[in-house]
Amino acid sequence: MQPLDIDSVYVSGVSSGGFLANQLHVAHSEVFKGVGIFSAGPYDCAQANLTTALYACMDTFMPRKTPAQLEQETRDRAASGSVDAVANLSGDPVWLYHGSSDRTVDRTVNDDLAAYYRDFGANVTYDTASNAGHAWVSPLGEVSCTSTAAPYLNNCGGDPEKDMLTHLFGSVRPAGSGPLTGRLVQFDQNAYAPGGSASAISMGNEGFSYIPQSCEAGASCRLMVALHGCYQYYGLIGDKFMAQAYLNEYADTNNMVVLYPQATTASDNPRGCWNWWGYGGDTHYAEKGGRQLTAITNMVHAIADAPTPPTLPAPTGLTVTGTTANSISLTWNPVAGAASYNIYRDGSTANTAPLSSTTYSDGGLASGTSYAYTVAAVDNSGVVGLRSAPLTATTTTATTPLPNCWTMDNVSHNLAGRSYFIGDKSYAIGTGQYMGPHTSTAVSNLHLRSPGSWEVVPHC
Repeated sequence: MQPLDIDSVYVSGVSSGGFLANQLHVAHSEVFKGVGIFSAGPYDCAQANLTTALYACMDTFMPRKTPAQLEQETRDRAASGSVDAVANLSGDPVWLYHGSSDRTVDRTVNDDLAAYYRDFGANVTYDTASNAGHAWVSPLGEVSCTSTAAPYLNNCGGDPEKDMLTHLFGSVRPAGSGPLTGRLVQFDQNAYAPGGSASAISMGNEGFSYIPQSCEAGASCRLMVALHGCYQYYGLIGDKFMAQAYLNEYADTNNMVVLYPQATTASDNPRGCWNWWGYGGDTHYAEKGGRQLTAITNMVHAIADAPTPPTLPAPTGLTVTGTTANSISLTWNPVAGAASYNIYRDGSTANTAPLSSTTYSDGGLASGTSYAYTVAAVDNSGVVGLRSAPLTATTTTATTPLPNCWTMDNVSHNLAGRSYFIGDKSYAIGTGQYMGPHTSTAVSNLHLRSPGSWEVVPHC
C-alpha cells in the first residue's frame, strides 16, 4: 500500500471508544483532523476517578466539571506540551450522536461534549433526533433501535455513517451494496504497545485494519480509526463490530482505510472498556503519554508512513493429537511461505521459540482444564500472519494413586499371593472378582481393601 498523508487521519468511537476518540483528537490534534462520536462526554470528564466516571460522566448523580473548566485544563496541558495546541481544534469537523433512549450516558453529558468543542471553534454537527439506545447505530446493526443490549449495534432505519463521513470529509460516494472487495487484516498489537505488551494496558493481542483494493493498489487514502465500546471487544463478540459498523462498505467506495484497535479485559477493567478514567495506574491516560493513546498513534503512523506488509493466511486443520493430565499435543496444516509458526494459548503466545514444524506439545498445564488454541504463520521478515480458527482442548483429570494398589500381569499377581486361578481364569483373593485370563499378558489393578481381601479397580 502507498504511504498515506498523515493529515487525512480521523477517529470515531462509541461509549468508552467515544471518550477515547475525543482524547486522541485533543491530545494529537496535529494528527487527527476530525472526530465522530456516538454517546460520550467531554475531554477528561472523569478526572482520573472511576466514581466520577460512573456517577458524573455517565449518570448525573454527582457534579462534574463544567465545559469551561475542562477547556481551561486543556489549555494548561497544551501550554505544557502534554497535548497538542488547542488552536488545531478550531474548524475541525466534529460529528456527535445521542439517542433519546440512551440511559447509559446522560444527554446532558453529551451536551457538554458539544459545548466543549464549540467553545474551541470546532465545526460541530450534533444529531439528537434518533430514539436510539446506547449503541453504535448503523443500517447493519442487529439490535432494535431503542434497545440497549449486546452487542450494542443498533439499527434505527437511517444511515448515521453517511452523515458522519459526509460531515468529516465534505462528501462521500454511496456505500458499496455488494460483497466487500477489500480485505480485513489482522495484526499483532503487542508490536505497537508501550513495552511490547498489549495485555499490560488492557488491549487485546489482535488488532485489525480494513484495506480497500484501491488503497492497496496505490491510491491516496484517508485513514479512519474506529473504536468499539465496552463489551464490544474482539475477544467477546468476534468481528461483529467490524462487520456491522457500516464503515467497510464506505471504505470500499471512498478510498478509506479503517483501523480497528481492540481493547480487552483486565482486573480493573472487567468490561473491556477503553481507558477514559485512568485505570491501570496510567496517570497520563488523556494525554500524549497515555499508554493506549501511544499504542494507537503508533498503529496510525505504521499504516500512514509505510506500506502494509503482506499477510500470511491463517493456518487450517488445527487438531488435537493427544492429551495427558498436564499436556496437549497439536498439529495443523502447513502454510506456503511460512518460516515458522506461533501457537497461542488463551490469547497469549505458548511457544518460547519459533516453531519450525506443524506440531506442538504444550506442557505444564493444569489437569482437567480447558484451553483455547490458535496458530499463526510467521514469514521470513518476522511478520505474523492471521490466526487460525480457535480450537478448545481439555487436559485429562489427574488421579490420586491408591495406597496398597498394584498394577501387574495376572500371573505375577498369583505369584505374589493376591489372586488364584481356576483353569485359565484368574480371581482376586478375598472378593473372588474375575480378573481375566491367567496369562502374563493380561494386566489387572488390585487394591488391598482389607487384610486378605483384594478388589479389582480401574486404576491404581
